[in-house]
Amino acid sequence: MGGIFGVISTKKCRNDLFYGVDYHSHLGTRRGGMAVYNGDGIFARDIHSLENSYFRVKFEDDLYKYTGNIGIGVISDTDAQPIVVNSHLGRFAIVTVGKICNIDALEKEMLAQNKNFTELSSGKTNPTELIAQIITCSASFEEGIESVQQKIKGSCSFLIMTENCIIASRDLYGRTPLIIGRKEAVDENGEKELAHAVTSETCAFPNLGYKEEYIIGPGEAVKLTADGFEQIVKPKKKMQICSFLWIYYGYPASSYENINVDEVRYKLGYKLAQEDDSEMDTVCSIPDSGTCMAIGYSDGKGVPFRNGYVKYTPTWPRSFTPTSQERRNLVAKMKLIPNGAILRNHKPVFCDDSIVRGTQLRNNVRNLYDYGAKEVHVRISCPPLVYPCEFINFSESRTPLELIARRFILKNEGAHDKNLGKYVRNDTPEYAAMVDYIKKEVNVASLKFNSIENLVSAIGLPKEMICTHCFDGSSYGHE
Repeated sequence: MGGIFGVISTKKCRNDLFYGVDYHSHLGTRRGGMAVYNGDGIFARDIHSLENSYFRVKFEDDLYKYTGNIGIGVISDTDAQPIVVNSHLGRFAIVTVGKICNIDALEKEMLAQNKNFTELSSGKTNPTELIAQIITCSASFEEGIESVQQKIKGSCSFLIMTENCIIASRDLYGRTPLIIGRKEAVDENGEKELAHAVTSETCAFPNLGYKEEYIIGPGEAVKLTADGFEQIVKPKKKMQICSFLWIYYGYPASSYENINVDEVRYKLGYKLAQEDDSEMDTVCSIPDSGTCMAIGYSDGKGVPFRNGYVKYTPTWPRSFTPTSQERRNLVAKMKLIPNGAILRNHKPVFCDDSIVRGTQLRNNVRNLYDYGAKEVHVRISCPPLVYPCEFINFSESRTPLELIARRFILKNEGAHDKNLGKYVRNDTPEYAAMVDYIKKEVNVASLKFNSIENLVSAIGLPKEMICTHCFDGSSYGHE
């Protein structure tokens, strides 16, 4: 997925920028980048691969070169960024997060206007450079931002750093969040500091001394300076914020639209437990994103929560990081240590965020039986994934058939895209048959998914403001 962070201050910004970007590392660890405007037309920039190391390790030695008061950074699962541009709008750096589904058509449009693309290290057009090119086709940043949000299919939120401000633009339907924070501090010498920051994840704010001040709306753009901010593009009326931010991607201490991640996951577990009459004697989680749900499920069921799996956090990254499926499976296994003393002769229920391909869960369940579990039950905080994500790079699925639900639909219907409506409702025979198929594929005693109704209720926003496309194909903006 990815995340972005920017800061503008009356003092050097490098420490806030460094740690602010690092607090987005849970959103992906393929590439990271930072840029700071040091004055006199100089933009200091670094981009590093994070596939074999951590953000802090790769960037700490670069901090000495960041002497300015304005900076932006990104954790990216796709292209190398930031991009630094010199244009008729002036010099600026830009970072983006999202997914551009019509990138080929937009590339042709730009080339027809005699635009050039230089960031081709991956062999393909860099989406962030494409966004910069579209912006600079306009007479102002405001017009350029409006043009970007109207032209792209998918989503794109971004930060622009000029020589004197940061411009933050949230994607047209607000699928990914952007929140502004304010800091007023006094250092050990009695000198005052005033700063504003913008972030994808509010968990970046507390330890840096920022207070949440403003949530940028869908399609809105805001210009930040050290002492304040102003709206330069008005927000649009429709919102489709990604529900998976609460289910999986978001950090428990973060909030979106003032709704905390931990609270939503707890409610998802509690609600599912209240509807579940199955018998089990222990509640466990697949760490980390299943833990908050498992605590809620434990409270709702009245069954104790125990650590049936313990995540070894010092060295293992998240399992989606490696590029090969084989490597992902190995990482997923090695980072989770079965706790045999808790599992042996018990009937645990394991809570997890979702089932995508089913491979990792099947391997985990096999481990649990090997360590003495009498029965293994699984509860999933969201509904089955029936549609691939078209908006924020939630998964890297190249085909819908990578989804275990679609493989069953192919088997049952003779085509993977036939009669999908019957499989997204949890009151149909087709849905029941699909869940039973998945249960057998992952080899568990019982399997239950949360309903879309429970998901919407736990988040607390109206259904039309939440993107649930991967569950029911209902989102707009993907035509």
